[in-house]
Amino acid sequence: MTEFPESHRDLLDGPVASLATIRRDGFPHVTEVWFLYDDDRGELKLSLNTSRLKTRNLQRDPKCSLLLLDLSNPYRYLEVRGTARIEPDEELSFARRLGAKYDTEFWVHDQPGESRVMVRIEPVNLHVWPPPTE
Repeated sequence: MTEFPESHRDLLDGPVASLATIRRDGFPHVTEVWFLYDDDRGELKLSLNTSRLKTRNLQRDPKCSLLLLDLSNPYRYLEVRGTARIEPDEELSFARRLGAKYDTEFWVHDQPGESRVMVRIEPVNLHVWPPPTE
């Protein structure tokens, strides 16, 4: 299944998601991230700083998982297992779109020499709980 089920589409507008990447030693690395669901393209996108471990992990191995948890009911979630596609965001055009969702300019905390990339997660498999009844 790679189509977002109607029963869990509200989670695509959630505040945070858990991004799991694969470390060099093969162990998972999980961090909370801000994300944006691009409804026009049906894509989940992240803005990441190039100096972070999660970004380096994705550059080395693009397999990842993004867990969207229903914060009001932790027994309800949407997990997107997929492949990360990384694109430069030197002009911060995507970072600004994501920042608008959170009403902040998070990139101002990037250090000199650091840059931003946009990460598109192309779903390979979805796992939803509870299973949709549609």
